[in-house]
Amino acid sequence: SASESMDMSNITTETAAINEFVTVKWSLTAAEPCCVFAGWQHPYVNIFKHVRVEDWRKSTKEGDVSSYTDKKLKSPVYRIRGPVPANSYILVPKNINQSLGLTGRFFYLLFRPTPGKYFVVHLDVAAEEGQVIRISFSNMFKEFKSTATWLQFPFLVCVLRWTCLMLDLQHTLSVYLKRCYSHLKSVKLCANMAVKNMFTTDLLLDPAKLMGLASSLGTGPMPREMSFPVPKGGSWHDLYDYIRYSYLIREQNVVLKAKSTQNHFFCMHVKLLPDPILRLSRIIGFGGATTKCVLWTKSGDAVVYPCHAIIVSMKISSNQQRFFIGHTDKVSALAFNGNTTLLASAQTGNNSVVRVWNYHKGNCLAMFRIHAHSLSCLSFSHGGGILCGVGKDSHNKTMVVVWNTLNVSKRGEVTVLAKAHTDVDIHTMKVTFFDDTRMVSCGRDNIRLWRVRNGMLRSCPVNLGEYHSMDFTDVAFEEGSSSDQFVSSRSGHIFEIDYSRVVIRNVRRLLPAQQQHAEHREKWTFNTGPGIAINSISVSSSFCATGSEDGFLRLWPHDFSAVFLEAEHEGPVSVVSASFDSLQVLAATSTGNLGFLDVSSRGYNTLMRSHTDTVLGFSVDGVHRHLTTASSDGTVRIWNMDSLHQLYDFVSEDSPCSVAFHPSEQTFCCGFTSGIVRVFDISSAKLLAEHQQHRGEVVGLAFSADGEFMYSADSQGSLALYNSSEEDHNVIKVACNVVARGTERAPDALSVSSDSRCLAFVGPSEYIVTIADARSLDEVLHVDVSILDVESPRLDSALKVCFSPASIEHLLVATSANKILWVSTKTGRLLREVSKVHKHQCSSLAVSEDSRFLLTAGHNAVKVWDYNMQLDTNSQVMFIGHSQPIRQVSFTPDQLGVVSVGDAIFLWDFLANPVDSLTDIPPDTEVNGVRLSNGMPRQAAPLPSSPPRLDISTTDQVDQGVHLKQKKRVRPDCYRHFIPRFKTSCLDQVKSILSPQPQEEGIKLKAVIGYNGNGRGNMVWSPDQGLFAYSCGCVVVVEYLDTGRQRHFQGHSEEISCLAVTNDAQTVASAAGGSNDSKSLICIWDVQKGICRNTISHHWGAVQCLAFSRDDRFFLSVGDFSDPEVALWSTKNFQLLSSVSVSGPIHDAAFSPSAHSQMACVGSQGAYFCLIHSQGLNVELQVQRMKTPAEVGDVELTALCYHMDSLLFTGTNRGHVCVWDVNTQRCFMTWEADEGEIGVLLSRGNRLLTGSNTRWLRQWEVEAVQEGTGKTVALEQEVMLDGTIVSAAFDTTMDMGIVGTTAGTLWYISWAENSNIRLVSGHKTKVNDVVFSFDESHFATCSEDGSVRVWSTSSYELVVQFQVLNQACGCVCWSPSSSKDSTCVAAGYSDGTLRIFRLASTEMELRLHPHQVAVTAIQYSANGHVILSSGRNGLVAVSSPVNGATIRVIRDHKGAMITTIQCCKNFGLEGNEMWLAASVDRRVSVWAADWLRDKCDLLDWLTFPAPTYFAGDSLPPSLAAFCPADYSLVVYTGYGVEKELCYYSLTKKQVTICCPPSSLLSSKSELVAVGSNERVLKLIQSTSGRFQDFLQHSDSLQTCHFSPSGTLLFSVAYNEILLWEVKDPAG
Repeated sequence: SASESMDMSNITTETAAINEFVTVKWSLTAAEPCCVFAGWQHPYVNIFKHVRVEDWRKSTKEGDVSSYTDKKLKSPVYRIRGPVPANSYILVPKNINQSLGLTGRFFYLLFRPTPGKYFVVHLDVAAEEGQVIRISFSNMFKEFKSTATWLQFPFLVCVLRWTCLMLDLQHTLSVYLKRCYSHLKSVKLCANMAVKNMFTTDLLLDPAKLMGLASSLGTGPMPREMSFPVPKGGSWHDLYDYIRYSYLIREQNVVLKAKSTQNHFFCMHVKLLPDPILRLSRIIGFGGATTKCVLWTKSGDAVVYPCHAIIVSMKISSNQQRFFIGHTDKVSALAFNGNTTLLASAQTGNNSVVRVWNYHKGNCLAMFRIHAHSLSCLSFSHGGGILCGVGKDSHNKTMVVVWNTLNVSKRGEVTVLAKAHTDVDIHTMKVTFFDDTRMVSCGRDNIRLWRVRNGMLRSCPVNLGEYHSMDFTDVAFEEGSSSDQFVSSRSGHIFEIDYSRVVIRNVRRLLPAQQQHAEHREKWTFNTGPGIAINSISVSSSFCATGSEDGFLRLWPHDFSAVFLEAEHEGPVSVVSASFDSLQVLAATSTGNLGFLDVSSRGYNTLMRSHTDTVLGFSVDGVHRHLTTASSDGTVRIWNMDSLHQLYDFVSEDSPCSVAFHPSEQTFCCGFTSGIVRVFDISSAKLLAEHQQHRGEVVGLAFSADGEFMYSADSQGSLALYNSSEEDHNVIKVACNVVARGTERAPDALSVSSDSRCLAFVGPSEYIVTIADARSLDEVLHVDVSILDVESPRLDSALKVCFSPASIEHLLVATSANKILWVSTKTGRLLREVSKVHKHQCSSLAVSEDSRFLLTAGHNAVKVWDYNMQLDTNSQVMFIGHSQPIRQVSFTPDQLGVVSVGDAIFLWDFLANPVDSLTDIPPDTEVNGVRLSNGMPRQAAPLPSSPPRLDISTTDQVDQGVHLKQKKRVRPDCYRHFIPRFKTSCLDQVKSILSPQPQEEGIKLKAVIGYNGNGRGNMVWSPDQGLFAYSCGCVVVVEYLDTGRQRHFQGHSEEISCLAVTNDAQTVASAAGGSNDSKSLICIWDVQKGICRNTISHHWGAVQCLAFSRDDRFFLSVGDFSDPEVALWSTKNFQLLSSVSVSGPIHDAAFSPSAHSQMACVGSQGAYFCLIHSQGLNVELQVQRMKTPAEVGDVELTALCYHMDSLLFTGTNRGHVCVWDVNTQRCFMTWEADEGEIGVLLSRGNRLLTGSNTRWLRQWEVEAVQEGTGKTVALEQEVMLDGTIVSAAFDTTMDMGIVGTTAGTLWYISWAENSNIRLVSGHKTKVNDVVFSFDESHFATCSEDGSVRVWSTSSYELVVQFQVLNQACGCVCWSPSSSKDSTCVAAGYSDGTLRIFRLASTEMELRLHPHQVAVTAIQYSANGHVILSSGRNGLVAVSSPVNGATIRVIRDHKGAMITTIQCCKNFGLEGNEMWLAASVDRRVSVWAADWLRDKCDLLDWLTFPAPTYFAGDSLPPSLAAFCPADYSLVVYTGYGVEKELCYYSLTKKQVTICCPPSSLLSSKSELVAVGSNERVLKLIQSTSGRFQDFLQHSDSLQTCHFSPSGTLLFSVAYNEILLWEVKDPAG
């Protein structure tokens, strides 16, 4: 598959991608590829050079085509001439069956049309659907023409000079044909023209832009080989023309424009772009017509349910949704076929349409209708060939229809197989799984069996006897049984029906437990007391699930003898459904809740909560991304917009009708139908204020933009003004009879201007719009909308009002005549109007923050408009998916989304390009201290829980020596700032540690595998002294590059954030944060002696960076965002000399290389220039803050370095490099060096190095950088690495260096040799397993990122890597083969697959799929004949490593996850080997096997006792192993009464020894290695019980393994891999 590949990399070879089944190679000579590999095409592809256009075998040149050197361009060009353009041309590639396969979005052509003659250019472009479209432009075309396969654009510009033409291929296909662009197949250039070249790229390039200079349009420079020459002092636009699609500059215009001294246009049909501009992202809601339709997918990873007129498929792990859209009324029934590939749905109402969908593709295969109305039930046969439906005919009589859907997937063909009318009530009807022609139905007073024969549908009733007067609710089939069905009833009876005999086989009644005493339960008898009213029943192979009216989901055995698991809900359970693997049970309630019960863990997960009635209004908190809604169901709810989870639910006897969030605080107000206005505080969930100023329903609530005032209006015409700056929200003024009476303008009858000065509303009559002073409610302006259209035959009234945020002089008014009016707020004049806005009246309108777009809602449709109404097509009809009228619609505060409410809550992605938004707002503009976004795309997304930063600085001068106490600081939004990895443990958990005495350690740290890519600046290299050091976890690794030998500095207990080295390379400093609010620890290491000379504990939180001065006299440390303090230390005794606290986070700091008293820092508040002022023994640190230059916008300075004597380079989080004069402290030059955040800057000589989160490492020539010279910088070299650059060190000439990335890799970079080599490799994500090969020459690791890596034990180098995308690898093992050529590694993955990799060929040999759930353990049998693997569901699969067949499945541990599988040679019993499995329920099974004879017998079954488990306790895993010295002993540890290690004798059948717990044994000296949750690695000698503790990891240990000989030991904590050498106990 395309998503799975293997990767081999070592110190001398590059990574090679290998397909799982076959290596795919593609070249220009290949036929049309099934997929196009685009990695090599970045940043651009020179098409003439790529196809070698001069070679006749690669391209076709017909007619008069010649080559000459153009004097102006000073380069060779091709001239194409001829009277008929079609007869003279250049075609690439040569063969029409070939394809260029170029995926670049933008096509650039450098050409010059011949004056007075025609030319034509044809581009054949492939869409993702496989269709080929021709795009042509020519001066022969007089107008634009379009067909399904051809777009013709007229070229009406008279160009006589060289021109750069750009076409956006992706945009062109999307706009004109609504297709997705795939790649460019071929290009045909026809006479008459001269052409220099053409190329494709994904970058938007400016041909006039010089290398490296910044541009306000955000474009990049043109490559040298593609640029036109410009003489010194000349202007590009004076010499050449540039034609492009200008929508990239202004999104609504789709015209081709030539930028020159005289601009030329040739216009086409212009419409609102992009198309579509909205995309449905998520829906908060469930049900509508029914809450009884919820379905599992076959894989159990998603559920399908209706939400009014939309069908939703939701991933249960991520809550990601996808939608099936097409129904026009509420969905009333859903059904899957057996393998869940076909989905059938029906809608209620008078148009009862049935749709059949391809579930995986999401497309509708067929749509048909036969019922008149009230289609309430659907059922698919297991094979999908039969569909049954129950509804009403035109005479309101129940009608059952059976359709033949056998050919629906191929031809969309559905035919009626049979139908029947009946007078009986049918509540549920299902097709039997064993026979497609048979059905079972139940309803009031009947259970019937149906059968289709000879085109007739007939039924017979089941004889119910004394039970004939019951309401039967649901039908379920027992898996594997062809005759038994279960039917539930509202009286609590469960009927077991014998289908073959049409009789009742058994009747059981479920009675509720009756509480007599505190701890005594009794049940009513069969004939007395009320039964449990059962609404739904589901039967699996393991249990029966029932959902009842009392709100309980209950799990029963098949005989219904007792409840073994139950979950209580807030309302009646309307439907239950067991997943196909019986591990989860889905439940839905009539109150709109949807969730599932995990049977194995007994945990309940809520997937969706929803309102049960119409949503009347909403408001969005943009800071915390909360959404509050008011509904007719009487509740006010708070939702998390990212997770869709309900956070709070406010219930009142009064009905809420409108809500509004405070713009900056966690409070909201709610208006009720009684006229009461209440204000709530979300953080404390309490009522702040309650006002009863209104007599009628509250129809409008609003806050001023500055948050100072609150407004409310009611249906009786009164308007109230409140002081919202105070907690009790005192009433300032109440005005009566000023607002138009009635409720039709709710919930947003009020609108406040963005400057908080004006308030607008409809009133005092429906024909008048009033603009009032927002602070006093004094009337400012009246506008009579009824007289604005004098030609209208009837009076027009106002419905809605809305201010334009960016144009406060505009007030928009929606009227009853279906118009929108633009009215001047100064004069009341009509500025603009739009008619026929919707088919029905406009119910809500909103304007985007930049006033580029207008949003309207009418009935159940949403529209987006061009605000200025200057396009040919000014609007897009987005979606008619609401099944009820939309009550309110609005943009989200970040302008990236849209919310609409009515029947449910719809969240949309707003796809318009946000680059130009808020251009009218200055970068320094602040509202209430919160900095506004300038609309630019963020290069690093903030955490969802992080609110915007507060600008608390008031002056440029930093207060010295004063620590500013403020609110809890927020993590800065840039990757350069160090954030410790989340730990699952802390040091406070460690009770006591018994560390060994020096020279008495049982193990010695031999090697550290990997590099911590989460650190920042945590690698140092001194090429002159040969020092190379880096950090991994809490260990500093000093490595000798010539031999690979390591030394280790061990003194930290937390993750090391950064390192620094003195200029003489004799001292290294390392910093690690404190735990549990303790101070961080800085260690000063003597490199030669390998000891810690000093320790410093000063900063709270983590340390962001360290630095030594040029003369090594001073040492600098900087705290992270939680304690942004700069501390200066003396290197003589490391005493604090001075410190300064600043108001915002600091990201980087450095000493001046020439002036020992100068240093600088950069952070979110700008650049800090520091001067060290010494007076005797007193040292003072003077700091001056300078803001970031205005030309780079609202950015953060993230990195810095000094250049020469007086220049300072700083990088920003948007890719700019700023050059500062240190003496004047002024920025005099900027350029755009990257598209992302620059986190590393390094300067040596006249070269500058930049590293960013786009993975680009670039080297710049900066010799010409001097203030006022006007010269530019030049990009010399660049390389893309495997992750974000976090550390770098280079020699004095910048020719070679070492670079660290977040992927856990340290690269050796040689610019001179243009090469890069991996020095150190490590895992970025959690390592799940590590295991030695049998000869101990190699070891293998696997991790959450899906990689399996094989390493050399002697050199610790990565030998080969096998990568599987989008899957986690949970376990790995080696084959027992002795031959190197046949050695294999087997690994288990989260999708239930096993993969066998052969090391000799570095290829995947076999892929097996024995499990449906994640694989938790894997092991070759002792002789290698089979592979044993286990899944999370407790099933053990025995598979053949030869053909991949599953030989047998062992179900003894089913339902409990298996943690360990181990195999060994037999010690004398029958069979030639043994194996064991341990599961989380503290059970161990031991087996004797002879796989060649297909024998596998249970030898022993061990169950270890344990006390009651309380939630919140950390439950240890259950581990078991054969004792290496004696295979007849099984060693076990797990959750029990005592923390102990048990030795169980298989011969004596009893526990012989108990001692402290372990993880694995060494066969050499019977040592036990214990990995604890408290970070401690404990080494125990099992014979004596003596132990030693080692604290070298920064997090909980998850695994440890001895080598087969017992001489080496691995310990792993998250991604930290430590290799220990086990000392000989005799020594």
